[in-house]
Amino acid sequence: MLDKDFNIDRDESGGLDETPEAKTVAADSAMADAEVAKLAADLQDLRQTLLRRQADFDNYRKRIERERAEDSKRYTARVVEALIPIIDGFEHALAAHREAEYENYRKGFELIYKQLVDNLAKLGVERVEPLGQRFDPHAHQAMDRTETSAAEDGTILQVYQPGYLFHERVLRPAMVRVAVHATPASKGSVH
Repeated sequence: MLDKDFNIDRDESGGLDETPEAKTVAADSAMADAEVAKLAADLQDLRQTLLRRQADFDNYRKRIERERAEDSKRYTARVVEALIPIIDGFEHALAAHREAEYENYRKGFELIYKQLVDNLAKLGVERVEPLGQRFDPHAHQAMDRTETSAAEDGTILQVYQPGYLFHERVLRPAMVRVAVHATPASKGSVH
C-alpha cells in the first residue's frame, strides 16, 4: 500500500521501476546539485576577489601614506633650505660685533639664533662641521686645496661654510679646504 501512495512501481523482479515523475525528480535533484556546486564555486571566487581587493587597498593605503610622508619631508626641506642663509646671517652678525656696547643686542641675537637652530634640529636638520674629517664629495664642496705633509691626504683643514643634512640627506654641502700631498711634479723639479 505504501508503494501506491508514492507511485512507485515494482517490476517483476521486485526492483524499482522508475516512473516519469521519479525521473523528473532525479533530474531536478541533479540540476539542483549542479546549481549548488556552481553557487559554491562562485562564492569561493567572490571570496578570493574580495581578499585580493582588500590586499590591493591595503597596499594602496600604505603607498599613499608613504608618499604623503615623503612629500612632507620634501616641503620641510625646502623651508629649511630657505632658512639656512638666515642662520648664516645670524652667525655673521654675531661674529662681527664683540664690543661691549653691542652686548645687549648680541644677547638678543644669540637667543633668536639658538631658538631657530633648536627648532630646525627638532625637524631633523643636522649641521655638518667636517673639520679634520676625510673629504667626501657627496657631503663636501672643496673650495681650496693646500699642499701639506702635516695632514693626511684628503683631510679637511678648514671649513668656510658648514653643511646641513635633513634626515641624512645633504641640503647644502660644507664648503671646505682640503689637504693634498705634494707630488713630485708639483714640487718643481730642476733640470
